[in-house]
Amino acid sequence: MNDTDKVYVAGHRGLVGSAVLRCLQACGYTNIATRSHGELDLADQVAVAAFFTREKPKHVVLAAARVGGILANATYPAEFIHVNLAIQTNVIHQCHLHGVERLLFLGSSCIYPRDCPQPMMEEYLLTGRLETTNSSYAVAKIAGIEMCHAYNRQYGTRYLCAMPTNLYGSGDNFDLHSSHVLPAMIRKFHEAKYSGEPVVLWGTGSPRREFLHVDDLAEACLYLMTLPVEKLSSLFNDHAPPLINVGCGEDITVKELAAVVANVVGYTGQPEWDSSKPDGTPRKLLDSSRMRELGWKPKISLRDGIESTYGWLKRSTGVNP
Repeated sequence: MNDTDKVYVAGHRGLVGSAVLRCLQACGYTNIATRSHGELDLADQVAVAAFFTREKPKHVVLAAARVGGILANATYPAEFIHVNLAIQTNVIHQCHLHGVERLLFLGSSCIYPRDCPQPMMEEYLLTGRLETTNSSYAVAKIAGIEMCHAYNRQYGTRYLCAMPTNLYGSGDNFDLHSSHVLPAMIRKFHEAKYSGEPVVLWGTGSPRREFLHVDDLAEACLYLMTLPVEKLSSLFNDHAPPLINVGCGEDITVKELAAVVANVVGYTGQPEWDSSKPDGTPRKLLDSSRMRELGWKPKISLRDGIESTYGWLKRSTGVNP
């Protein structure tokens, strides 16, 4: 992938897409195509076809998706499966029709079974039942993986699927009705620091989660997009999907995470745990050995990442300093 090739970043205003865009720009890529949702609805088949005909991207990073935490997934399961299936179907098919050389499809660690052996290896896909609180989203992402695999087998494409662990960072969603656990904690602890109100967190705090700063993921995406295809050849075969995990290799309990976030924010109280709310999957730790073998590893520690994310929230939204 040359720095003058046209690269389309789908979902460039989201957490992942914006980080990928920043990474490309920082590395000197000058021919980047982007469209906001208002400019291009990726669920619209005709509009997506017209965009690809006009722009003719050589490479595509598919980071556009309908995403959210447990509450959002439980409230809008039909939207999570419908919108994500439509986006993936339209973009992947147009990549094939227009000869896109490299497509990186981004998914989520929720594709793996709820009671998956830990750490979760790529070959554990479709070996058990999914977590019910996000199964609609997970099924959509699994369909995207299979679509890439099918096109690779039938048409000889080399589409790759990267499955990151739980992400956070600049540009995150801090809305308490739709955000994931880490940004929700930052928001709750921040507001409680000034209001004096108690912090109530969902579940028991016992599930274990792995977290990766989105800037590390963006570097991993560019790393995969620029590796010689022959170094990725083991991922392209008829028997297994072109799947690779991207994580940091360490996890932490949700209760331990809450302690780190509270310390960074400066909240000195003790949170209350509402055990009537779901915990979600007991543990989600990715086996990222394939990425390590390719030569990539993350750089940002969890505490440093939380500090920078909290700083971004204060600077960008005008919340209390």
